[in-house]
Parts: sequence; structure tokens; C-alpha cells
Amino acid sequence: MPIAPHPGTALRPLPVERIMVHLSTVSQLRDARAADAGLAARVLALKTYQAARFELTYADLLASDRYQAAARFFLNELYGPQEFSRRDAQFGRIVPTLVRMFPAELVQTLELLGQLHALTESLDDAAARTLPRLPPDAPAYAAGWQAVARSEAREQQIALTLQIGASLDHYTRKPLLRASLKLMRKPAQRAGLAELQQFLQTGFDAFGAMAGAADFLRWVGERERALAAALFAPGAVTGAALPRGQRPAPLAQLP
Repeated sequence: MPIAPHPGTALRPLPVERIMVHLSTVSQLRDARAADAGLAARVLALKTYQAARFELTYADLLASDRYQAAARFFLNELYGPQEFSRRDAQFGRIVPTLVRMFPAELVQTLELLGQLHALTESLDDAAARTLPRLPPDAPAYAAGWQAVARSEAREQQIALTLQIGASLDHYTRKPLLRASLKLMRKPAQRAGLAELQQFLQTGFDAFGAMAGAADFLRWVGERERALAAALFAPGAVTGAALPRGQRPAPLAQLP
């Protein structure tokens, strides 16, 4: 017999409900941009600048045989200016099935992905609205983030990114899960879920190719937090370069 909750105790939403809330947040932000061409242009300009910043910050990893696939995955799937509406729609359609069929730890990772997506879009929207000029340069980018003044949310964004990376690294050591994902390719295409399946497959392959992501994730955490500290520091004027001593290591120094 199920145990009734204590009176006045709020029940935490189920995973499927939480994921759908995140996707709904993204959808609302996307609808607002669709109705405001100026806002859409500002968000695209911000995302384009951030993608260029990422390529500068991680030039060494993008040039490394070992790390380039994972760095490119982060750039294309988490930091790039691409439009993910089709993937989000596919994600939303199969969330109930995923929650029923997949292990709880994978469902948790999918929830983290939805949370990161919603947080990233919210932060990008807020920063884009405050940019003093387009296209943004380093001082304009820093000014936008200073105006938003959400350093705690930026730290949460970094932490979620690292959690997702650590989860992907963990799953690559589960051969059955990797094999099942590859077998899903044809059924996913027939079901109209090709983009979502490709996203998952690319992430698994990228992290599997590293044969261990500890150093990669440590570097990402160090560089993103150094950048965040510089952006939110009083009088910050640069959003493109990292503080001295925090620049990428030369490729020859990478393990």
C-alpha cells in the first residue's frame, strides 16, 4: 500500500515533468525571439561571439588528436549559435519513453541536459538584451554580462556542463549502453528522432575517443571559471581573453 505524503509536504515533480519544464522554458524564449527580430539578432550575435571565444580559449584542445572531438562536441552542441528547435521537439516527444526505458542515472543526465539548455538560453537572452552594441566586441560582451549580474547562474552553468561531461565519460565505459545506442540509429530515423540520436551518439563517441576525460573536464572548469571571474570583476573590460596565467597550454604540453 503506498504511503501518503505528510500533509503540507510538496511532492518533487517526476523526472519527465522536470525535463518538460526545462524544454518549455526554452520554447518560450524561442517564441519571444521569433516575435522580435531585433532580439533574435542580438541573441544570434551573442552566441556567435561566444562560439568564437570558445574556439580561442580551446584552440589547443581543438587541435589535439585526443581531445578535439570532445571540444568540438562542446562547441557545436553546447556553445554554438545553432538552432536546436528540431532536436528539442524530438527530445520532448520521447521523454516519457526515455524515463520508462532507460536507467535512472541516464535519465538524470538527460534532466541535467534539459536544465543546462534552459539556463543557457535564459542567460544568453538576458545578456543579449543588455549588449551596448552589435556585433559585440570584448568590452561590449563584458558589459552585457556585468549588467546581467548573475555570477551564481554562470557558475551553475559551468557545473552542469562538467556534470554532463562526467556522465558521458562514465557511460562510455558501459559497452552494452553504447551498443544499444548504435542499434537505435535506424529505428530513430524511422521515428523522426534522427537528430536526437545523432546528438547522443556524437557525445558518446567523442568522450569514448578520449579514453578518460578527467584532464579535459578539469581544463574546461579552470578556463571557464577564470573567464567568469574576469567577466564579473569590477571594471571588467574584456570578454575574450583569459587572465594572465590562465591561457591554454601549448599543444606539446598536453598529455
